[in-house]
Amino acid sequence: MGLDQSLHISASGLTAERLRLDVISNNLANVNTTHGPDGQPYRRQEVVFSTRAGSSPFASALQTARGNVQPGAGGDGVQVAAVRPDMSAYKVVHDPGNPDSDANGNVKMPNVDPITEMVDMISASRAYEGGVTAINAAKSMEQRALDIGRA
Repeated sequence: MGLDQSLHISASGLTAERLRLDVISNNLANVNTTHGPDGQPYRRQEVVFSTRAGSSPFASALQTARGNVQPGAGGDGVQVAAVRPDMSAYKVVHDPGNPDSDANGNVKMPNVDPITEMVDMISASRAYEGGVTAINAAKSMEQRALDIGRA
């Protein structure tokens, strides 16, 4: 794996984690949204990652022909496969004064748990920091290689 490929892999991780942070922020912003465009409470969104397909069909065909294909070896990074709704049940709260309450005074609230979202946010930001560290390490190695070439 070359240094350029490691930069591309890290950059794909940064892009994916940035989107994950955006979705988490959106979930937190809608924690009390009881009436959306469809008339239902906001439904929590979650990001699904997948491995990014190889950019060179020839290279993957060559690896297959050589028998060098191993699960997880020589990956091309990560991509967002989907942003899908979390289909867990809505929370029900007794609030007769709420305009969205039913005849019994119960209101369906979004299925967003702020604590879960904060834990996910910390995880995503740590992953983002790890990607930045990997990019800085690759840049440092490239710079040192150039310095060796000058000497």
